[in-house]
Amino acid sequence: MPLKKELSYLDLIILGIAGAVGTGALFSTAGMTADAGPSAVISWILGGVFYLFIGLTYSEISMNLPEAGGPSRYSLYSHGKLTNLINAMADLVWYLFIPPIEALAVVEGLTFFFPSLLTPAGTPTLLGGLVGVILLILFIPFNYFGVKAFGRSTTSFGAVKLVLYVALALGVMGVFFSAKNFVSYGGLAPFGLAGMFTAIPLAMFAFGGIRVIPDYAEEARDRRRLSSAIILTVIGQTLIYVLFAIAFVGGINWSKVALSPGNWTGVTSALPGNPFVDLSQSNSALLILALIVALIGPFVTGYIYLGAGTRVLFAMGRTGIVTKLMKQLHSTYSIPVWALLVFGIVGAVITFLTSPIPTIYSLISDAVVAGYLGFAVNPVAMMAMRKKYEYKLKGGPVIAALAFVFSSLIAFWSGWPSVPYSVIIIAIAVGIFGAVYRAFENVFNSLWYIAYIAFITLMTYIGSDGALSLINFYLASALVAVISVAVFFPWGIISAKRDIKIPTEQEIENQ
Repeated sequence: MPLKKELSYLDLIILGIAGAVGTGALFSTAGMTADAGPSAVISWILGGVFYLFIGLTYSEISMNLPEAGGPSRYSLYSHGKLTNLINAMADLVWYLFIPPIEALAVVEGLTFFFPSLLTPAGTPTLLGGLVGVILLILFIPFNYFGVKAFGRSTTSFGAVKLVLYVALALGVMGVFFSAKNFVSYGGLAPFGLAGMFTAIPLAMFAFGGIRVIPDYAEEARDRRRLSSAIILTVIGQTLIYVLFAIAFVGGINWSKVALSPGNWTGVTSALPGNPFVDLSQSNSALLILALIVALIGPFVTGYIYLGAGTRVLFAMGRTGIVTKLMKQLHSTYSIPVWALLVFGIVGAVITFLTSPIPTIYSLISDAVVAGYLGFAVNPVAMMAMRKKYEYKLKGGPVIAALAFVFSSLIAFWSGWPSVPYSVIIIAIAVGIFGAVYRAFENVFNSLWYIAYIAFITLMTYIGSDGALSLINFYLASALVAVISVAVFFPWGIISAKRDIKIPTEQEIENQ
């Protein structure tokens, strides 16, 4: 039984934008403002540009290889099993973090009604952690009853969610906006370019939503529209994020949040809960809207990512780097039923275990590192397999090179200790699953990727955000960009397998 092709073009676009616009628009905006001040607006724009190139590499590959969880499989065809194992584990870490983050963001919203869900320090109590677990389990039914039902519910709820998000941003601007926040207190960029670029990883957590489109590629009715769906998703979410950044920066009333004017670094501590709920406290109508958004927004993103993460686990089952039970489909609904249940249960456990972590921002940073270490493989895989492709983007080599550079910089800018934390988790997972499922094959083809991850970790350690801080931010960033594109990008391409074969859609379905 194959996966059913039930997702329309509109489903894919709403899936991408509604899946992206969740916790990131609410929490990342505040965290970015603490790093960059008003130039967080520019950080969002740059993030959109960066991710457009990454997204374009997904669009070319997914149109040629439209398979479920595809980005966690592409490197199998180009570089073999070990590269794919590392790549897939990085992707899996990214996906396992996001539903818990969204569930805990809903808990943050619920604390307005039930203060006992949080401690005085702002972390979930035992009860808050249990509520987060229940919320994550509630994500499962939205994905259980087939992709057609999932598409319909996501398009309906997602469209309503996006209207509410835009209404909240415009409402905050209409009620609280002060242009003075953009020109006074150090001007547009009080922390310079370094602050602007340091804020970008928090933005890239939010932009990761387009990744779900190639994950559902096998279930799309028309694969020829995947590329335009990805491009429209990047544009749509960028516009919403920029709107939220303008609303947030302009909506800060320094006296009401008990901060001295211009104390941008204190923004996240002054607004310990959901930032837009905290901003809206003095206006009852806006507060009601902010609370609705705080509950519905992350919930929709959470169940979308649970479904996409299920496809990653399904893809790993096809590869044989996890139990083949993960690729088993439900006899009625044609969804990866065991992958869904396992992913949901593991996500619930992670939700409970991570709930005592001091802030949601640290979880976001760890997820970003894993995600972009995984994303970096796809531009290389695209170039390695390009001669076999039917659909090709104009300017593909330039697009792939820039996508690789941007992925490298985003991981690097995530800073210390987020990078080593993520790398250690990935390394442990690779060691265990590689040994159990005998995935230590094509080692020579994977040396470039192992060296690349080690290089990013080393640069983070010695760079301005690292433990040693031996190299200033600008020089360290330049070194990461130049060495990535001049050494690891071509090394990765020439390390590809010589016997690359692109499977047909029928061959993909029969795996």
